[in-house]
Amino acid sequence: MIGGLLLAMPMVAPAWADIFSFTDEHGVTHYTNVPSDARFRVLLRSAPEYSEAGARISPAMLARSAEFDEIIDTAAEKASVEAALLRAVIVVESAFDPDAVSSRGARGLMQLMPATAKAYGASNVDDPAQNVHAGARYLRDLIDRYENDLSLVLAAYNAGETAVERHGRRVPPFAETRDYVPRVLRVYHSLRELSRDG
Repeated sequence: MIGGLLLAMPMVAPAWADIFSFTDEHGVTHYTNVPSDARFRVLLRSAPEYSEAGARISPAMLARSAEFDEIIDTAAEKASVEAALLRAVIVVESAFDPDAVSSRGARGLMQLMPATAKAYGASNVDDPAQNVHAGARYLRDLIDRYENDLSLVLAAYNAGETAVERHGRRVPPFAETRDYVPRVLRVYHSLRELSRDG
């Protein structure tokens, strides 16, 4: 399990750089754009990356995630969803900005639409705990529906179950969804490796 997150070095130089991370012996995950230790591995590479809500993903934004560790870990355990998957969705959806609002009205850390938030028990979609718990329950239902096929789970999270079903239970041919699924999977696999190595 990933512990608190620290910004290893301030973001100074270029307008964009790859983001690297590693988890230390205390379970603390460090993020930087200037790796100073051989244990750092690339977490995000491509320039620049933005969350679905439109915020630029940076080490400074990821360092905010420590505020939400307890919420994420509790929600993951209660919903029987991997914490690394929740974190990966949050990185790509909102870059840990609890006030994020998309152009389509999705809100909060997990960028839930108000109807989805309400259906999964969040009476206040802007409350980080309610948002993450509702998002975790929604992911659990998608995992069950698509029998652990994370590509379909994430496609449905992004484009909706109707779109996935309409396209024969395949990732819909929408540019946003075709970009979204591998981005979340890349972050998810990186976070799982960090957790194992820590």
